[in-house]
Amino acid sequence: MKTFLVTGSNRGIGLEYCRQLQARGEQVIAVCRQPSPELEALGVRLESGVDITAGESIANLVARLDGRPIDGLIHNAGLLESTSLERLDLASMRRQFEVNALGPLRLTQALLGQLQAGSKLILMTSRMGSIDDNSSGGSYGYRMSKVALNMAGRSLAIDLRPRGIAVAILHPGLVRTRMVNFNSQGISPEEAVCGLLQRIDALTLESSGTFWHANGEVLPW
Repeated sequence: MKTFLVTGSNRGIGLEYCRQLQARGEQVIAVCRQPSPELEALGVRLESGVDITAGESIANLVARLDGRPIDGLIHNAGLLESTSLERLDLASMRRQFEVNALGPLRLTQALLGQLQAGSKLILMTSRMGSIDDNSSGGSYGYRMSKVALNMAGRSLAIDLRPRGIAVAILHPGLVRTRMVNFNSQGISPEEAVCGLLQRIDALTLESSGTFWHANGEVLPW
């Protein structure tokens, strides 16, 4: 039995991570700002009121965890806001950087003492953070924040390798969640997380730092 900490756990992919990890017998620590009835019904350990962009909030979470070892740290919390060239909203772009890129890095640093050799660090990113794959433009804040997260993941893979900690940079695919207004062309959270967990289970130090699609495809930077 392993312990997984999942941020952004109250709905969508994060909730489904908690559900599937619990179903296979893992210990789950669900971290979110506000819990949902669906998350509360799972009966996993719930750490709510956590803002990953605020240092004091992160410090309070670390104190409550009281040194508990973490085998899998899944950074799932994310923010998607529309920012076009015609309507550049710099405040929105900063918010997306804080949540999507800086928040995971800050929380990882704060929890380093609870990760050990064999632990896995998971960054939930997006194909929209691929420079080579960008064929539609727009979405400046989201795209730029995910590129930054991808770069952080590559650096973390290098810096954490001597500690025996592997890093996966994962794109879930287009998933029917609130973030994308339940796009009918997307796959279900259940299907997405099933693929994501396969990538996590297969992750090794040799494959650390790879940018994967949930289906196993290696994505271009």
